[in-house]
Amino acid sequence: MAREALLIVDMSNDFVADDGTLTVGKPAQEVVTYVVDLANEFLAADKVVVVSMDAHQPNDPHFDIWPAHNVIDTPGQALYGELEDWYQANKNQVLYVPKTNYNAFFKTNLADTFRQAGVEKVHVVGVTTDICDFLTVAGADAEGFQTAIHKRGVATFTDLGETMMQHMVRCFQTEVIE
Repeated sequence: MAREALLIVDMSNDFVADDGTLTVGKPAQEVVTYVVDLANEFLAADKVVVVSMDAHQPNDPHFDIWPAHNVIDTPGQALYGELEDWYQANKNQVLYVPKTNYNAFFKTNLADTFRQAGVEKVHVVGVTTDICDFLTVAGADAEGFQTAIHKRGVATFTDLGETMMQHMVRCFQTEVIE
């Protein structure tokens, strides 16, 4: 049976909270309720829901480019606010996939997990639209999945969000869901 999956990308304290070390801030905070509502819809329809989260060691070379963020087992790596509450209430139905790269499919078992579950289409929400969301959509496409990006469920700290969504459409035939 063909199924769909919701992939929630990097909605951690470090990316969403006002004092996060690499925060998108208010734009990311504004998508939280939409993400939680969408996740509940997917679970109620027996669809797959995955939380994919940056998981870095304290000395990660990634920090030569970006401020230290999402260090494993720190408060900054925890899901932000209402999302953490939602995850704790639903974690027996939700897959958690740590990632060390922008693309949630890179060196993880996510593609195999989706294939085993019969997933054909991956819906992406989270941060940031122009980096991790874009590269995760590229990864899903490379693995043979159809893709969708939820405009009301993504945010970024640059002015490239809309441009990158259009690149997703052109490059990967991603469906943009208003």
